[in-house]
Amino acid sequence: MAAGQGRAAELRVFRSLRGKICDAKNLVPYSGPNKMRDCFCTINLDQEEVFRTQVVEKSLSPYFGEDFYFEIPRIFQCLSFYIYDKSVLQKDLRIGKVAIKKEDLCRYTGKEKWYLLQPVDSNSEVQGKVHLEFRLNELITDNGSVCQQLVVQIKECHGLPLINGQNCDPYATVSLVGPSRNDQKKTKVKKKTSNPQFNETFYFEVTRSSSYTKKSQFQVEEEDIEKLEVRVDLWNNGNLIQDVFLGEIKVPVKVLRNDSFQAWYLLQPRENGNKSSKTDELGSLRLNICYTEDCVLPSEDYTSLRNLLLKSPDVQPISASAACILGEVCRDKYDVVLPLVRLLLHHQKLVPFVTGVAELDLKDTQEANTIFRGNTLATRCVDEMMKIVGKHYLKVTLKPILDEICESPKPCEIDPIKLREGDNVEINKENLRYYVDKVFNTIVQSSISCPTLMCDVFYALRHLAANRFPNDPHVQYSAVSSFVFLRFFAVAVVSPHTFHLRPHHPDAQTSRTLTLISKTIQTLGSWGSLSKSKISSFKETFMCEFFKTFQEEKFTEAVKKFLDDVSSTESREPSGMSESVTLKEGEMYKRAQGRTLIGKKNFKRRWFHLTSKELTYHKQQDKDPLYIIPIKNILAVEKLEESSFNKKNMFQVIHVEKTLYIQANNCVEANEWREALCRVTRCNQRRLSVYHPSAFLNGSWLCCKATLENTVGCTPCTAGVPADIQIEIDGDREMERIYSLFAISMPKLQKMEETCESTAVYQGPQKESDDCSNFNIEDSVATFHTLQQIIAIVEKLRESHEKYQKTRSSSAKYGSEENPIVGKGS
Repeated sequence: MAAGQGRAAELRVFRSLRGKICDAKNLVPYSGPNKMRDCFCTINLDQEEVFRTQVVEKSLSPYFGEDFYFEIPRIFQCLSFYIYDKSVLQKDLRIGKVAIKKEDLCRYTGKEKWYLLQPVDSNSEVQGKVHLEFRLNELITDNGSVCQQLVVQIKECHGLPLINGQNCDPYATVSLVGPSRNDQKKTKVKKKTSNPQFNETFYFEVTRSSSYTKKSQFQVEEEDIEKLEVRVDLWNNGNLIQDVFLGEIKVPVKVLRNDSFQAWYLLQPRENGNKSSKTDELGSLRLNICYTEDCVLPSEDYTSLRNLLLKSPDVQPISASAACILGEVCRDKYDVVLPLVRLLLHHQKLVPFVTGVAELDLKDTQEANTIFRGNTLATRCVDEMMKIVGKHYLKVTLKPILDEICESPKPCEIDPIKLREGDNVEINKENLRYYVDKVFNTIVQSSISCPTLMCDVFYALRHLAANRFPNDPHVQYSAVSSFVFLRFFAVAVVSPHTFHLRPHHPDAQTSRTLTLISKTIQTLGSWGSLSKSKISSFKETFMCEFFKTFQEEKFTEAVKKFLDDVSSTESREPSGMSESVTLKEGEMYKRAQGRTLIGKKNFKRRWFHLTSKELTYHKQQDKDPLYIIPIKNILAVEKLEESSFNKKNMFQVIHVEKTLYIQANNCVEANEWREALCRVTRCNQRRLSVYHPSAFLNGSWLCCKATLENTVGCTPCTAGVPADIQIEIDGDREMERIYSLFAISMPKLQKMEETCESTAVYQGPQKESDDCSNFNIEDSVATFHTLQQIIAIVEKLRESHEKYQKTRSSSAKYGSEENPIVGKGS
């Protein structure tokens, strides 16, 4: 049993959410003369806001178009999307919401659909859990009669919501409720905490006193018990304003009988909360949601599947490899490509695999001008590789000019139909030409910053193309430009938020400018790689006229030289990060380094800026730094226990001078900052192995009670040393995703196995079948052999999952803090 528990402890659970907030429609109009609203949308885990779109002004059908992706660092009950009307002078108005329970998310995963907005009712806005103990006692009175007594102890709560961005002042009411009774008692108010410790006990008489002659000593009066329930309500003390409901739980007394037990309960909304007959009048929100929860086994459990996948580049033909079979049986190529590319990157196998599948693509390519234009496994792998490996490259290359375009936009519309009154098309052309020149020159001069791995892949693609079409001198360039210009730079220009170059989707006018720049860059990128003129590629006459101004030899030569550089084995990015590049920035709170007038250190809002060289904080975004911490001086980055300052979402940056305590705005933001800081500091030679999880206050460490501030830490640091500092990949997590894809696709794997088996035995014409005709099987014997291995390995992993889940569920029983009770029950 002990061994099983040890293995269960190795099971790691990861939760992530990705998707898109598309648009809203038919929102309820504003009551004033101007019916329009200034809307934005938020994503909330329970009641904690973790993402916010930009504001779309003056619209009842706002288009947001914002992609999101984040790791979810904690357990949650409900995922909600709120539509707000922005207010300048008053609190922002919540128009409506879409709320999806965690257990229902799988029904909507990967599907884009419209959701009706529901009304926002304070009685339904809950989160957190409460720890209770119940006991039924038999009391004998002085006159010999028996009284049933219910004892309820409220111990503590965890994870109560923030109120107006601050920890709440919670208290609880404990009631015994029946048809003709409502006995209520109240705890003391706990100040400024989301995890209050109550430890208060309350006593209730359950049945009337009765004599032994009338009742058995331990008989409970059934008619009373059946109708009684214990109700615990959590409230935030509003002082001078109305108290705010935080959640409730109800437990029928009949389930207690004469037993004593304690359990954790998830707080629930009131039963009458969030009910309205007017839901269709609030409007609708279009969303695409993909929630994943990965239970990652110990690394050794994935050894067989990992080895089989890593052999893929060497399998002949490569279509019979495990990686290619994964692409064959999975409907959504994106789901396949992301974990596959990351796994192959982690084990330095990506370049030979991409070379193999690209060669497979070229066998079916008949014309040079269509090379690598489809959405195949090869092209999607290269796309994903560029996104992962090229993040730093894009930030160094495009971020400065994109910031200029988005923050100080010049009018660039050149379509006569779309010109506004007073626009000067010639000035707009000059503005557009200025932006295009700047973006183009930045790109073609950036080859020295192109990552080594991208250069290796481009080199392989270039030579494959040249060998496939030996009589076409331009195809070697179009093979590279179709990726680096069309699928990398042009896409990053038109959607900078997708590549984390900008925080939000640009507004409509800026988005139009970026689209015009992107179109021109795409065409310029292919201009030097193909012999024929590309002006004809534009459908719009105004774009043809604009592009004629670029018909100079210098553009062709610049593109050719750039493509030569990035597809040469001699072109390499400098070792290390020679330039300082912004990794993350945003507003958070820091604990003051000095002392205030009353002698206490307080928390101040500051703008934090993390680069590859240093962490700084500023009074405002555009001000000089108030404090600079060189990255090489950071010794550890860890969570800080909430009890230190009674504040949620805190972490600490331990450096050579002192410790900096920071409070993020939500759990996702805190997690992202910690991860970003850990990634950039993990190669520091002086990193600590132990730290203090709490603060040093009033002459001692709260965690270990040591009285010297320079006492060595009492807890091991959580961050280890990664294999790759710039691309941190959890290989086992990627293996779990791939296993899940194989497991879901088991019926197709078995059908493909049957197809291979029949093909190997019967070499005649294949039967027409929807299932069989879609399979790309070059060598049925080799493919059959691989499929047998995959099916056997996946079945073994399924058994391992069942065993771990069984051990895990037995170790975290229902009612424990890890597995709290939902709804009524014991």
